[in-house]
Amino acid sequence: MPESSPRLSEIAPAQSLRDSVTDALRTAIIVGDLEEGELYSAPVLAGMLGVSATPVREAMMDLAREGLVTTAKNKGFRVTTMTSSDLEQHTQVRQLLEGPAMRAIAGIIPDEDYQELTDLADAIEAAALLSDLRTYLTEDRVFHARLMAYTRNARLTELATSLRGQTRLKALRGLAENGQLTRSAREHHDLLELLRSGDGDGAYELAMRHLGHASRLWSTGSEEERTGEPLIDLFPAADVVTP
Repeated sequence: MPESSPRLSEIAPAQSLRDSVTDALRTAIIVGDLEEGELYSAPVLAGMLGVSATPVREAMMDLAREGLVTTAKNKGFRVTTMTSSDLEQHTQVRQLLEGPAMRAIAGIIPDEDYQELTDLADAIEAAALLSDLRTYLTEDRVFHARLMAYTRNARLTELATSLRGQTRLKALRGLAENGQLTRSAREHHDLLELLRSGDGDGAYELAMRHLGHASRLWSTGSEEERTGEPLIDLFPAADVVTP
């Protein structure tokens, strides 16, 4: 076990305890509160979260399927390691999927759906202002999954959502505490405006820039580019997903 305890807070009862525990542990892994390469036991984590060990074990099995942890028989769960190169390649895959998808769905989202999407964007921004990383990452994941669903491609939506949950954003807490996270949070509103106006190219460019934060600013505290943008586009501008 690591010498210092991870920064985990008790979770409040929710509709699905398993989902709440999964979100809490996923957030702790993503922002580095649960350290890469370290072994954690379900009873210890359960004590920190204020729940029994059973939902923690169930949550860890879900996270193992996402690739965030591996199981160590009769010992617990080990947080998987992601190098800076891994993270950059991971982000490029997400850009290949999500950037063109945002261009494709521009102008096709029903007007009546924008209130729910705006509410999600509001929740993300409010969480950023409060430095509430668990809510920020959970609502961000839901927001982008909702948008990806308009491609009418369930496999694409599932893959993009899974990849989003596997990132490592170790600088995120510091950015939240000094107020820089709010800039990224506001981009969700900007993206909705572009999508509603039918500006596919603008939505593509914003999505690519927004995703770039995951491997640069959010993970290292610097926006210096390491290996460049994706070299191919899976969805050319002429290919538009229609309902």
